[in-house]
Amino acid sequence: MSRSFSLVALIVSLALVPAGVAAQDARDDFHHLGQINKASIVMLTEAGLVPEALGAAIAAGIAQVVAEQDEPGSRRSSDYLVFEERLVEVAGRNASRLHTGRSRQDIGSTFRRLALREALLATYESVLAPRDALLELAERHTGTIIPGYTHGVQAQPTSLAHYLLAFAAALERDASRLEEAYARLNRSPLGAAALGTSGFPIDRNRLAELLGFDGVLENSYDANHVSSVDSKTELASTLAVSAIAVGQFSEDVQVQYHDPAPWLLLDRALTGISSIMPQKRNPIALERLRQIASTVVGDAQTVFLTAHNTSTGMIDYRGADQILETAAKAREMYGLYAAVVAGLEVDPERSLAEVDADYATMTEVADTLLRHADIPFREGHHYASELTEYGRAHGKRPKELTAEELLHVYEETYGEPLPVTVDRIREALDPEQMVASRRGLGGPQPAETRRMLREGRARLDASRGWLETARGALAEAESALETSFTALAAGAGK
Repeated sequence: MSRSFSLVALIVSLALVPAGVAAQDARDDFHHLGQINKASIVMLTEAGLVPEALGAAIAAGIAQVVAEQDEPGSRRSSDYLVFEERLVEVAGRNASRLHTGRSRQDIGSTFRRLALREALLATYESVLAPRDALLELAERHTGTIIPGYTHGVQAQPTSLAHYLLAFAAALERDASRLEEAYARLNRSPLGAAALGTSGFPIDRNRLAELLGFDGVLENSYDANHVSSVDSKTELASTLAVSAIAVGQFSEDVQVQYHDPAPWLLLDRALTGISSIMPQKRNPIALERLRQIASTVVGDAQTVFLTAHNTSTGMIDYRGADQILETAAKAREMYGLYAAVVAGLEVDPERSLAEVDADYATMTEVADTLLRHADIPFREGHHYASELTEYGRAHGKRPKELTAEELLHVYEETYGEPLPVTVDRIREALDPEQMVASRRGLGGPQPAETRRMLREGRARLDASRGWLETARGALAEAESALETSFTALAAGAGK
């Protein structure tokens, strides 16, 4: 019981902590500004725009300012002019040549992209956990029959694996969208200056390489004043789309709590006991998942509205705080999503009984008449519908209908004998048989769900590989920058 209450307390506490605090990035804007300054002095010196001796002195000064600001309690301003003021103090007035061909416009655009890049990759990683949890649960339930619903009404039987794989597929698409967004995000605006570059031959490609970007945002006006909007709104829209599917899943599970004998429940550790009603086990984790998914959708709209109806060059859309908070919330959502899926308790007998209690297999009755007696589907559909009305009117479940009743309803409907055997109809009424007999690509039949599981696992492994490659490229670029910068700074005073 203490485990249950402790987890509930954790979930409630997460709801009270702002996203930026719950998932604070280890690398702040000052860190990114320092990296930008390191890359700039390396490029300027290599290009001969700053003499080597001066470049070395500026590099040494940058290293000193960064070291000072790494001390606990330091100001760590992201404003370049604050950085430059201290840099001039330690390296002399010529240290301001670091700013050759730059503006706070392109510097700000760059460090925001660096922050967004890290947030996107961290969010991508968090998507992998619920994908893994869904696949793991699906692997255990390829033969578990559950009711499928349309219009909120039981429609046809399917398998739990089939259902779970649908949500795993949604997360795969989310991962794919994040990969595509990353390809557009990981482009450098540095060297664009305020909007029209500068009169100096700044090597923008070298700056991009040093900072781990895959290339440059070529048009300098776009680099600062147009792409700075869509880079944020694209990520926001991707997270909102994902959160909507998460909300669907949480609502589907929540509905089970309306039933006094549900077939799908949360582990006790993910629930809380009512303070007044001893029998109640409230699905706290599920409620939190639904709430946070809605919050992600709402926060994404804030990102859109911040940029809406603003002319280029305005500051409204420049900041990245809102989208970074939205991404942090999304990471919390994915973590809780994985925990909820891992904590689901399934009762296969109850789910099958739920299907058996109604007429969810009647499509197969119509299909059987078409398949074995060449009865047009609409006529078979009409018989199955009449059979449903008869059974419900007489308080009978499908398996309780007698042979005489199956024959009688057909004769009453069409004035002729049932053209297939009663055994054929009984087989059609069996939900397990109906699921097993599916033949279509992507259907719930065990062989097909096992194939989709294998391929889902392979795609999950590919996603892990993509993340490793992306982070590896950034680590390699950072190491190369540090090597070049350290070598340059080492020449100071020589």
